[in-house]
Amino acid sequence: MKLERPIEIKNRLGLHARASAKLVKAAAQFECDVRLQLDGQSVDAKSIMGLMMLAAAQGTHLTLVTDGVDAKAAMTLLQQLIEERFEEDE
Repeated sequence: MKLERPIEIKNRLGLHARASAKLVKAAAQFECDVRLQLDGQSVDAKSIMGLMMLAAAQGTHLTLVTDGVDAKAAMTLLQQLIEERFEEDE
């Protein structure tokens, strides 16, 4: 099953190293493919280097894509992590 959802980076520092590491750790729990897309560029959300290359600042609109057997569970968890600003205060 393939799912796609628009997301917005809300935390003040954007998708920086610590936030990227949390996203990679969460995505790695799932068998499905997890990707983030920005302006035609698609990166593996299980790769910290890929995420850092996006340079997604606060307010950046991305597309979260999950594809595979546990795509729905992955989408739910990752969307929640991003919505909650990667558990950061700001």
